[in-house]
Amino acid sequence: QVQLVESGGGLAQPGGSLRLSCAASGFTFSSYGMAWARHISGKGTEWVAGIYSDGTTTDYADSVLGRFTISRDNANNIVYLQMNNLKPEDSALYFCAKSGYSDYVTLDGLDAWGQGTLVTVSS
Repeated sequence: QVQLVESGGGLAQPGGSLRLSCAASGFTFSSYGMAWARHISGKGTEWVAGIYSDGTTTDYADSVLGRFTISRDNANNIVYLQMNNLKPEDSALYFCAKSGYSDYVTLDGLDAWGQGTLVTVSS
């Protein structure tokens, strides 16, 4: 079955950086788009970034554009989220998710989720 295991969360200072990783198994990773989303208690789930199956196309939420970078390693079945210039409002539970498609990576196309990794941005 599909398994997505996130890691790399933790505490960062405002302006700092973190890199999240998601190890995928149980499906042909290189055939599917992947995405990151985040959940803030009381605010719901926000789509953060997506990447097509071949890694050539990425897309970002306006709130993270220019600060976050999504990438993938199809040889090792890993998707990353590099987060720079972190802000307190980036604090959330971050989820890795698999798309049901190779080239559609927005929230409504996601069909499997990891358990999340917590990011806290605070001084």
